Amino acid sequence: QTEDSLVSISRPAAQRNVDVSVNQTAQFWRKAVVRCANISTASLAAARGYRDKPDRLDVFEALLVFDLLLRMTKALTEADGPSWREKLPPIPTVPLSVREKLAQQAAANQAQHDKDVKKAQALKEEGNALVKKGEYQKAVEKYTQSLKHNGSEVTTYTNRALCFLSLKQYRDAIRDCSDALRMDGSNVKALYRRAQAHKELKDIKACVDDLNSLLKVEPKNTAALKLLQEVQKK
Repeated sequence: QTEDSLVSISRPAAQRNVDVSVNQTAQFWRKAVVRCANISTASLAAARGYRDKPDRLDVFEALLVFDLLLRMTKALTEADGPSWREKLPPIPTVPLSVREKLAQQAAANQAQHDKDVKKAQALKEEGNALVKKGEYQKAVEKYTQSLKHNGSEVTTYTNRALCFLSLKQYRDAIRDCSDALRMDGSNVKALYRRAQAHKELKDIKACVDDLNSLLKVEPKNTAALKLLQEVQKK
């Protein structure tokens, strides 16, 4: 055979091999897309772990995933064209057993949350009773226990701040008021009690700033107006 005839035979064969390779690659990536979409509960837990601790995420792994996505997109586009997404097989739904397990976990978590909130409320009320008796240190202990069960209760922070003021633990009072204000930026009690703590620590500017913020919320607050007048005389 001549060189020309060999070339004429080899080219179609090479083209056929390329077509087979592209089709096999596309089929592989279609399955990969479906596998990626069918996320397991364990994968979700791992993802949450990376979300909570981003320092654990390996940058090299992230680059590998990005490269993988690029190659997958390129292979499917070459095989099926720009509309390759429409040709993907149906993505599997979450199995009923998994959905039931997730529902049970959600119900258990809600039950534990409700239990914690109830316990926190009981401990806070015990602290309130101790404040009325003037037993501020014991009240602080009750409020601290309450916050371990429910750390999002603003009034527990402001109540404990009141105790810290009475115990002359002014920096602790500022900390609690600041925590309360992060959850409720216009909380009058938190602003006033933090202003009181700043005054005792001789930080007049911070005290005035808190009082001015308070008066924007309640312009006629007599306690704030009186304290502002007092510190401005100094």
